[in-house]
Amino acid sequence: MHEAVPGPDQAAKETLEDYTLRFAPRSYRRWSPTVVATTALGGIAYMADFSIGAGIGLAHGTGNALLAIAVAAVVIFVTGFPLAYYGARYNIDLDLITRGSGFGYFGSVLTSVIFASFTFIFFALEGSIMAQGLELGLGMPLWLGYLVSTLMVIPLVIYGMKALSKLQVWTTPIWLLLMVGPLVYLVAADPGTVDRFMGYAGTDGDGGVDSASVMLGAGVCLSLIAQIGEQIDYLRFMPPKTEANKRSWWAAVIMAGPGWVVLGALKQAIGVFLAVYILAEVGPAAAPEPIQQFKGAFDAMMPSWLVVPLAVVLVVISQIKINVTNAYSGSLAWTNSFTRVTGRYPGRMVFVLVNLGFALTLMEADMFSFLNSLLGFYSNCAIAWVVTVATDIMVNKYLLKLSPHAPEFRRGMLHAVNPVGVVAFVAASGLSIAMYFHALGDALQPYSPVAAAVIAFVLTPLTAVATKGRYYLRRTDDGIDEPLLDTDGNPSAATYRCHVCRQEFERLDVAACHAHDAVVCSLCLSTDRFGDHVLPAAPAAG
Repeated sequence: MHEAVPGPDQAAKETLEDYTLRFAPRSYRRWSPTVVATTALGGIAYMADFSIGAGIGLAHGTGNALLAIAVAAVVIFVTGFPLAYYGARYNIDLDLITRGSGFGYFGSVLTSVIFASFTFIFFALEGSIMAQGLELGLGMPLWLGYLVSTLMVIPLVIYGMKALSKLQVWTTPIWLLLMVGPLVYLVAADPGTVDRFMGYAGTDGDGGVDSASVMLGAGVCLSLIAQIGEQIDYLRFMPPKTEANKRSWWAAVIMAGPGWVVLGALKQAIGVFLAVYILAEVGPAAAPEPIQQFKGAFDAMMPSWLVVPLAVVLVVISQIKINVTNAYSGSLAWTNSFTRVTGRYPGRMVFVLVNLGFALTLMEADMFSFLNSLLGFYSNCAIAWVVTVATDIMVNKYLLKLSPHAPEFRRGMLHAVNPVGVVAFVAASGLSIAMYFHALGDALQPYSPVAAAVIAFVLTPLTAVATKGRYYLRRTDDGIDEPLLDTDGNPSAATYRCHVCRQEFERLDVAACHAHDAVVCSLCLSTDRFGDHVLPAAPAAG
């Protein structure tokens, strides 16, 4: 027989710091709901929201911008809720959720690449913002600032959740003070700033509300819908939900899951406010730059010698907080895809460097100058994916009962491709991208995000009904008698020894190996290039 993976001990041990590609076991999840939520929320300290809000506001006016931000926030919250719940309840990341929620074992490689793209696009955006700060504060050339902002996160990302939780908890109070303080001061010292903000008409508007402008703005904001994947990369470390902790558990899941968008929308609105405030001083080209926004705000409330240093500190803290998350989550997504396609696990650090390489290339290509166009295009793919998975959970699992309720992500248990998610995603993203590039006419172009969401929402249950749910499970029995879930509905804590890598894993992460009358873990199944340990197909229920 063939070995499942060269050097299985090394591969297995390497994943046990952050459970790359794996279910996160109860034995590792020692953090309280509050610490997990604080860590997850710390990752959304990024400055991109200020740029996104400013860009929309300057183009379409304050009224249209605020409506666009609100529309996007509602969509992101509604679709993010079931995903966050599933990730926290069953302790799996969004890729593992996607596999069993309509896409299949190999079908979800598509969405892993979409998510990995999200992480390096936003890493590049944050790195560009930091480079602008370093140029203003230290006179550092932009190309060097891009390089510095990329390299400085590598040591922090190496150590996974343990290091990230400490970083996010300790830096969050400083970040909040520097972000909120200037806004409160400006409004209190000069109430007229609010009137100027509310009355701003934008370069493309007349001051009135226009549905096309709102949808164009919402499309840019909805590029952030994939942020829920990064939130789940932390929420998967939530402790088991019990009767004793259910209130704090739910509060943490809602706040750090879909609730991230509340703070995100607030930052976008602040970005519009600050851009309008400094517009006369720096002009429309520089007004969307967060370093200029906060420099202008700090300038109004403190001595001039302190303004630039504080603005730079805020930008640097924000960039580090989000880009360690971008690099971490991106490396997980790339590793997931590569390991499934090739059957080899090269180590997560390889893909940290790959992700950073893509991000640095985007920065050096001056992506900041075409930010809104890039995000508007990307949002169509992100919306199609997230809405498809959220609909599968809400409708196909809980209403139609066609999708298995219990999570499944293990090779051998799933079909390679499930048409339910793949068809909905490809159709929704394909048609909405065509609309975005004016293929269906100029009048429909602003509504491409709406098309992506509606098509995904409709086709996901329709395809499940048409296929009668046949393509969700390749098997209904994984060969182990112990139930997957305990009496509280949490993943069972029972442990088993993988006969390939000889490590101990909890129930949800293993399956039987009939060829060897033993048990094998999910990573060794993923890296089994010859199928020696994969269970044979069996009729699935439904």
